[in-house]
Amino acid sequence: MKPKLIAQGAEAKIYLTPEVGKVTKDRIPKGYRHPQLDKQIRNRRTKSEAKIMLKAKDARVNVPFVSHKDEKKHILYMDYIDGDRLSETLNDYDEKIQFRIMKKLGGQVALLHENNLIHGDLTTSNTIWKDDKVFIIDFGLGFVSTKPEDKAVDIHLIKQALEAKHFQNHEDLFKHFCKGYVWPDSKKVLQRLEIVEKRGRYKH
Repeated sequence: MKPKLIAQGAEAKIYLTPEVGKVTKDRIPKGYRHPQLDKQIRNRRTKSEAKIMLKAKDARVNVPFVSHKDEKKHILYMDYIDGDRLSETLNDYDEKIQFRIMKKLGGQVALLHENNLIHGDLTTSNTIWKDDKVFIIDFGLGFVSTKPEDKAVDIHLIKQALEAKHFQNHEDLFKHFCKGYVWPDSKKVLQRLEIVEKRGRYKH
């Protein structure tokens, strides 16, 4: 049951052990950082990601279950979500299914934000469709915040991802995301999103 490397980013390597349906997220050392500082950063981020994912699970968000964390080795052990990564498959679905998926994703993000959990890298690359559910993965940049600004930036990221990778009908996809994004402060966050977008246009 030798683990197989299935993904590698700037922060970590992801290994899959198919026989047991588990993945490990191994934060890799950075040679440009002082070894002690590097160890502290990887330890803190591993601990933080596990904490946020467990909180998300408690909030009924569809995320992989973290079964164990090894802070000394900077490794997370979690369930493998064997579904369709939306960055690769969303465009292939019937339009009605696409809208259904986006509305469900909006509902999942609403649960996150209602519990003051920020994903930090909310794109279709970090969302998986399986068994009529949308799962959100990779909380490596996640954090806790009550600020509407941080929640608006999360939504700005998914909107940008739709415009970039799913441009054929990105406006309708985002409208359906917003239909699902319903919680007591959702209007406040969406109003803040307009400010975030105006600021982005001004910078460019």
